[in-house]
Amino acid sequence: MIKKSSRELNVLVLRDTDRVADAVQEALRTAPDAERAGLERAAALIAEAAARSDAELRGDWVRAHLTAAGHDGPADSVQAIKLLRQAEPTLSLYAAVRLAKDAAGSEQRPR
Repeated sequence: MIKKSSRELNVLVLRDTDRVADAVQEALRTAPDAERAGLERAAALIAEAAARSDAELRGDWVRAHLTAAGHDGPADSVQAIKLLRQAEPTLSLYAAVRLAKDAAGSEQRPR
């Protein structure tokens, strides 16, 4: 959810990994042997997702919007920022630039 503000970045990153991880752990407690390997892999993937920073998640959101708009250049380019603001009209210029920088920064870091 994005809220327009003149000089603040008001982006709420929603994380449901705790609830999902708890459900998988509960399933693991009672799972038959045939299901354990899959549930253990799922638990590992959930833990990996939970460890990602808010900036990385915001970067994913930006890249998804840019991809949907057909943009394949740098996430922090002027064109990318323009596309973000067209996709999300309530996004301020300041917020779009901050989000684009998050996306560009997380593109350069290995996952």
